[in-house]
Amino acid sequence: MTKTKQFINGAKLSIPIALGYIPVSFSFGMLAVGAGIPPWAAIIISMTNLTSAGQFAGINIIAAAGGIWEMGITTLVINLRYMLMSLALSQKIEKMPLIKRLIAAFGITDEIFAVASTAGNKITFPFMAGLISLPYIGWAGGTVLGAYVNKLLPQNLADAMGITLYAMFIAIIVPAARKNKNVLFVLLIAVAISSLIYFTMPFISSGWSVIIAAVAASAVGATFFKEAEE
Repeated sequence: MTKTKQFINGAKLSIPIALGYIPVSFSFGMLAVGAGIPPWAAIIISMTNLTSAGQFAGINIIAAAGGIWEMGITTLVINLRYMLMSLALSQKIEKMPLIKRLIAAFGITDEIFAVASTAGNKITFPFMAGLISLPYIGWAGGTVLGAYVNKLLPQNLADAMGITLYAMFIAIIVPAARKNKNVLFVLLIAVAISSLIYFTMPFISSGWSVIIAAVAASAVGATFFKEAEE
């Protein structure tokens, strides 16, 4: 298969991903501008990142005037899974220069990883480039639309769009919690820790609260709910 066909094959597989990214990044653009971030800055954030949860958490910290360490550690914790995905895909990627590996790694998201991991024997750079391109355009393009549409909406409606952030997280955690009781238990632990910090330690910012709750709940889950080895 030629490089062009490999690229087209990857692009075809990525169409549903790209379409799904547009409404989510649209919401990100609106929320970012609503939090006081200039439209151009919101667009640059999406053009240099492909991580919805990390970006949403980031703008929350920015809106709350959080510190750089909060931002760094929060996004590290949230995006740590991409390191594991990259390691897994590295076993299937053909030999390629470092710059191409970096480009492929930049485009790895949950959905792109799922498609790439089920691909044929070796993953080529043209295939990965095609698989990444349309979702990247969808993510950046949706942010552009959201960032500038926010300026055209009435303030009350623009403020109400903040609910999309919580809806997105609910859509992520509810299916997993319904499928696995261990996930539900860890989720409840995280909620309990976060609530405890909020009501008893108001001097801890929301960013650090997320970090503490996530790490502590994950540690409990890893200790008591170990998956059986294959």
